[in-house]
Amino acid sequence: MSYLGPDFDPEQSERSGRLRRGPLTIALAVLVPGALAGWLVYEAVGASGGSGGASDGASVRSATTTSSSPLATEQVLPSYPGEDDKQPSASSTSAPARSVPAGSGPLAGKVVVIDPGHNPGNYQHTAEINRKVNIGTNWKECDTTGTSTNAGYSEARFTLDVAHRLRALLEAQGATVKLTHDDGSPSWGPCVDERARIGNDAHADAAISIHADGAAPGDRGFHVILPAAVHAGAADTRAIAGPSRDLGERVAGNFVRVTGEAPSNYVGGGTGLVTRGDLGGLNLSTVPKVFIECGNMRDSKDAALLTSGAWRQKAAEGISEGIVSFLRGS
Repeated sequence: MSYLGPDFDPEQSERSGRLRRGPLTIALAVLVPGALAGWLVYEAVGASGGSGGASDGASVRSATTTSSSPLATEQVLPSYPGEDDKQPSASSTSAPARSVPAGSGPLAGKVVVIDPGHNPGNYQHTAEINRKVNIGTNWKECDTTGTSTNAGYSEARFTLDVAHRLRALLEAQGATVKLTHDDGSPSWGPCVDERARIGNDAHADAAISIHADGAAPGDRGFHVILPAAVHAGAADTRAIAGPSRDLGERVAGNFVRVTGEAPSNYVGGGTGLVTRGDLGGLNLSTVPKVFIECGNMRDSKDAALLTSGAWRQKAAEGISEGIVSFLRGS
């Protein structure tokens, strides 16, 4: 989504120290006592010695992959046969999503809510999505149409495809997965406040909103948006800010590892993490929740990834592994 949308006001400080991304350095840090996961520490090194600020921290948590992990490398991951697959991936040519008996699997009893950003039908309902809703701290438009690549591949189609792939991966491990909308139902929206409410009503153990950005060409990479500790009006994220950061760090660490996509070079100071207090989907959440901007649709190099079915499968796998790590506390 573009930062010009109703849930995204322009950042005031992130662009002041624009980062030139160099080699991506990845190192495994010392294990936290009692923890089963390590820390994946990465930073983007400026080619001319300069770097952006790292106000959101310079490290993200990653689940380690072992033979006992449900996502071990020898396990065949299920895949969703998504749209516009340009080439087969190892996952998409393997076995389809396996059915898991109710109440079984490593994620049995866990509830995950996936929020595919925007809706393919929003452009036909401009009056409805322009209606203002209360996002806790103020009022903003219900939703936007989202962005698209220069060739016309819409963010709404991208997010729904990744959501389907992610759902297949999580359900294969026994999780109960709910989408805020699916395949044209409803025909527009839901509004950002309702998207948060769906996760709250489901008592989700984790919720994630999937997006792709609409920034300027040359701006590349992914970033995960974390909720700030907001306490104003109807918004109170103090209880979920900490768990949401844990979720976001794990998603970011696994996303960069699985996809190879580097952290954003235009927000987050090279960390891949951005904290926001102006998003209704986060401000109104009472469950751990993050947003992920998987790349920039307006940049030709990122667009080539986002329009690839094989890469979208990797994106879903990276997000899934981060969620699994968070839910299992490993």
